Amino acid sequence: MSFAGASRRPSSWRAALVGAIVAALATLPGLGVGTLWDNSETVYGEVAREILLYGDPIVMHLNARPWFVQPPLYFWIAAFSAKLFGVSAFSLRLPSALATIGMGAFVGLCAGRLVSLRAAVFCSVILSTTLMQAVVGRLAIMDALLNLAVTVTVFGAFAALRTGRALYWYGASIAAGFGVLAKGPVALVVPVLIIGAWAFWERRSAGSVRMPVLRWWLGALLCLELIDLPWATLVARAAGPHALAVLLGHYTVGRYVGAIENQTGPIWYYLPVVILGFFPWSAFLVPALVHAYRRLREPQGSLQRLCVAWAIVPFVFFSFAQTKLPNYIALVLPALALLVAIWFDDIVEQRDRRVALAWAALVPVTIGVLGIAIRLFSQSNRLSADLHTIFGDLTWLGLTTLTGSILCFVLLTRKRTAVFAPAALAAASLASMFIIAFVAEPHAEVFKPIPKLAAAIDRERRSGDVVTIWGVAGSYALEFYTRPRVLQLNWRDFNLPRYEQSAALCTAPRAFLVTSRKLSLPTYGRRRRELAHEGGDVLYLYDGRPCG
Repeated sequence: MSFAGASRRPSSWRAALVGAIVAALATLPGLGVGTLWDNSETVYGEVAREILLYGDPIVMHLNARPWFVQPPLYFWIAAFSAKLFGVSAFSLRLPSALATIGMGAFVGLCAGRLVSLRAAVFCSVILSTTLMQAVVGRLAIMDALLNLAVTVTVFGAFAALRTGRALYWYGASIAAGFGVLAKGPVALVVPVLIIGAWAFWERRSAGSVRMPVLRWWLGALLCLELIDLPWATLVARAAGPHALAVLLGHYTVGRYVGAIENQTGPIWYYLPVVILGFFPWSAFLVPALVHAYRRLREPQGSLQRLCVAWAIVPFVFFSFAQTKLPNYIALVLPALALLVAIWFDDIVEQRDRRVALAWAALVPVTIGVLGIAIRLFSQSNRLSADLHTIFGDLTWLGLTTLTGSILCFVLLTRKRTAVFAPAALAAASLASMFIIAFVAEPHAEVFKPIPKLAAAIDRERRSGDVVTIWGVAGSYALEFYTRPRVLQLNWRDFNLPRYEQSAALCTAPRAFLVTSRKLSLPTYGRRRRELAHEGGDVLYLYDGRPCG
């Protein structure tokens, strides 16, 4: 399995086309349905919007203040999209969808140059229909850009070290540079760890790694500097070196050695995340790994060694990080998809498929058990009508996937139809995405009170009014759906003087307050009217004579 002479394979472009089409079907339909999710989508959406608001693409802003948490690539693309299509959920999610489509195409292209056309198509379809891949591709976050950059970097470095062609190495370096511009140094650290582990393993097993000469490393360094250094220099000049220190220190190294925003978890945190994120293909991971294990020690098992290193190294790396989020582990999905695709490709040719059938049977069994558990849970806990609506959507999702998994099992029973088994499960997964986009997403709006309260503010708002939030989640969403600056009265904000927080409700000509109905708040001697309520949140307007 090698990239040598692979560019002449027409199968790679066919697999790329299939991957792009399936990824587009998984991400684009209903992309703009519903409002943004708090808090990551509204935070990043607001940062992109404030690029247009203040006309400053160098120093990012959030709530009218400089913001040094993430690099700028996603925000530049999202701001450009919002400039073209207007500020909306669709325009802010479009960069992620396009990156996911590109990733489906690129993985299909690389797989087509490494394995058979059938396995390459299986790989691109499996990757594009996994739950986490589709979800990340439908959110206004930068992880889809990171995952694409890491995938290009790993495959490029793998090709360079296998063939000795410097062009692949420079392509990997450029991809790593854009990855750093999208998510920070993790886009360079993770591929280095993956390729380093694979190269060490490869030299011990096959001895066929062609280590790059000095000019390769110089070229890689030049690519990184040309992409990342200009923005870093401009930021340091505009906001001072401390801006980069905050980004690289607190929000990069600090995110690994400490828990940011209480986003932590146990050492085994990512085990259930991988199982759920790779759904509905999770049931085939064990036989695919067993199948790969048989070739790991063979000289021709280079691709399997890469995939195993790609799956294990980031899993271990992020498991020891103190800050944990589910989307961090999404960059291992291409490796898992390729392993499962190779296994399926081999199964199709076998006469005895009893092992494959046994694992395929796990999918409908698991869905049935989950459906029963959800039903019993909803009945025993007397869930509200809103939650019952969501559980109804979950039922339809379960039935759709159950139908696809049963059809997958039936198709695997015969050799003539086994090749269509992955397509049946993939079609069911795509149907589930449509249900989520067009049915579940609108139903979930009942759990997002802030957009409706923000709409009430915009209807009543006058020049000089102050917008505040106290005692409820959703401050980022309030900033996005109104406009900065929103005062977060109950948060420890060291950039906002205490007197300004307390004076907002007392001295402003008119002050809007979003808070919880459960809180007993004083009127401060002013007139207070309830303008709107949504769920457990309420919107008050303070006006009249200022208090002391």
